Amino acid sequence: QVQLVESGGGLVQAGASLRLSCAASEGTFSRNTMGWFRQAPGKEREFAAAITWSSGRTYYADSVKGRFTISRDGAENTVYLQMNSLKPEDTAVYYCARRLTIFSGNIDSPAAYSSWGQGTQVTVSS
Repeated sequence: QVQLVESGGGLVQAGASLRLSCAASEGTFSRNTMGWFRQAPGKEREFAAAITWSSGRTYYADSVKGRFTISRDGAENTVYLQMNSLKPEDTAVYYCARRLTIFSGNIDSPAAYSSWGQGTQVTVSS
């Protein structure tokens, strides 16, 4: 089972930027979809962004579209989430996850992803 390790979270003021990274402990993400989800206290885990590894096609939740950018580095086997114009409502624990195939489920559904990182806290102050 591949391990995913996130980094890059922190405490920032509204309007600032952060870049999250997610690296795989072994193997590659080829033919997979990598997603970023977030979970705020007392709320369900929600989809933020995803990228299909082979094609680079990206998907975003409406709440982050235009502010967040997901990307991948095949050589480093790492997926990134660049977050700009952060808002207090972006405060959450951010998780990266791997969806094995398109048959695993909808790209924005946590249930479709089989491997998860430990999460990294992002806190945006007003």
